Amino acid sequence: MAVHKFILDDTFDETLYTLIGIHCSLEDYRLAYLINKYLGITLTRKSSDLDFNKGQVSYSIYEWEDHNQLITWNLVSNICKTQELKIRNYSSLFDTQEKITKTFHLLPEHKTVNYFLKIESEFSFKKEKYILDSILKIPQVVTAYSIDSGQLKSKDNLIFK
Repeated sequence: MAVHKFILDDTFDETLYTLIGIHCSLEDYRLAYLINKYLGITLTRKSSDLDFNKGQVSYSIYEWEDHNQLITWNLVSNICKTQELKIRNYSSLFDTQEKITKTFHLLPEHKTVNYFLKIESEFSFKKEKYILDSILKIPQVVTAYSIDSGQLKSKDNLIFK
C-alpha cells in the first residue's frame, strides 16, 4: 500500500503586508500628522499602546483602516525608553538613588529605525514606490526604505491584533 504525505505550507497563515522603516527625530504624533498630510490618510492613535513584557514596555501605535480598498495602515514606534530607580546601598555618608534608562526595540534587528509603517492588505500592494517618495518629501524625515519581512527574526512583534 502506498503512503501519501501531505505538506501544508505556512504561506496561508501569513498576511501580505509592506513594511517601511522611517528614520526621523520627530515625536510620534507629529510624524503621524505629517504622514496623514502627505499621503492623504487619517492615522489616529489607538486607545491602548502595544504592551510587551507584562506592561513594562509599550510602543505607541497609530492605525487607519481603509474600508474601500481593504487596507490597514499602522504607524508604530520602534523605540521604548524606560527609567528605573536603582538604590545604591553603600555604607557611606551619601546613599543615593541612581536613574537607569533602558532602551527596548520592537524589532531588535533594526535598532536604528525610529518608526515602522506597516501597510496590511489582502492583495499585493503596488503603491510602495509612491508611498516611499511621499514620505521622503517630508522635510523632517532623514530616510525611509522598504524592509523585507521575510528576513525578520522577530516578525511576531508586528502582529497588532
